[in-house]
Amino acid sequence: MNKVFRYRLYPTRAQETALNHTLDLCRWVYNETLATRRNAYEATKIFPYSKHTLYSRYDTQRLLLLWKEQQPTLTSVYSQVLQEIQYRVDLAFKAFFRRVKAGEKAGYPRFKGKGWYDSFTYPQSGFALDGSTLQLSKIGSVKIKLHRPIAGEIKRLNIKRSSTGKWFACFTVECEPNILEHTNDAAVGIDVGLTSFATLSNGEHINNPRFFRAEEKQLAKAQRKKSKKVVAKVHERIANKRSNFAHQLSRKLVNTYGVIAFEDLNIKGMMQNRYLAKSIGDVAWSQFIAFTQNKAENAGSVVVMVDPKNTTQECSRCGAIVKKELKDRTHSCDCGLVLDRDENAAKNILTRGLSCFRQQTAIEAACVS
Repeated sequence: MNKVFRYRLYPTRAQETALNHTLDLCRWVYNETLATRRNAYEATKIFPYSKHTLYSRYDTQRLLLLWKEQQPTLTSVYSQVLQEIQYRVDLAFKAFFRRVKAGEKAGYPRFKGKGWYDSFTYPQSGFALDGSTLQLSKIGSVKIKLHRPIAGEIKRLNIKRSSTGKWFACFTVECEPNILEHTNDAAVGIDVGLTSFATLSNGEHINNPRFFRAEEKQLAKAQRKKSKKVVAKVHERIANKRSNFAHQLSRKLVNTYGVIAFEDLNIKGMMQNRYLAKSIGDVAWSQFIAFTQNKAENAGSVVVMVDPKNTTQECSRCGAIVKKELKDRTHSCDCGLVLDRDENAAKNILTRGLSCFRQQTAIEAACVS
């Protein structure tokens, strides 16, 4: 399996200038490659992955030699870094035509404007770790903060610049999966929401931290100053707080429960509600669920996604449908069950999750036998 280890870089001023210059040249190659591929397709109307294509990824890589003659500064960038950029363009075109075939919103590959290209990759070589420094070809030895050891064989390195100008090294490593057997077979259903960030089927409520709402005044103040960097710092601080919260909560869940059930929500569709979009974006349910799924893979837990239909309306005791509006915060059924509506939904999610889990387990057992 592949993992990514991310570390902060501390380049000198000269190295930061070289890194920014590398990004500018990478952006030029990206745009030039995109223009070449686009012009070739528009001139021939040939599907760009047939054997008759005028310019494939390998053709544009051969053009690099010509471009280096026309723009000698390209030689200041490691050759494999430039080749990887053309691989990115190739992936963008493949994704575009896949979406066209599937009838989805296509989204034609776009040119990168100044400031919109923020990373470059050493796909195989050109870098080496030496204690507290990272040797980068054409850049030099950059100070790196290795706050944890890298486990596995390093396959590639991505150098990334954040919106606030910080630099990071992201190592993709190949390692053997260390999947533990979970010692606790307890299960939980989780109803994510806006009033509470999450409600568990055992009745526990996780408060909604509302990180964006808490920083809105600071953000508005920064926007009035018309400083992009200050605004970016506020957004970065919000994102870091949100990510840290999701990491800690997801870790607690996978350590406590063997089976964790979530609703399979159409969050993208829910974001179309202009009254709730800001609040839904602030809670970042997708990030939280993704973190839980990733941690569960190694913790021996299982994450189950269930159909969200009527989880709020259905009574978790008798199964009757009890209609509720958004303002109704209590579930009250004729069978005598009265409890918080979110807890009722979480119990329904747990029931469906366990059913799916048992079905999946039975299928896997049948396949093995």
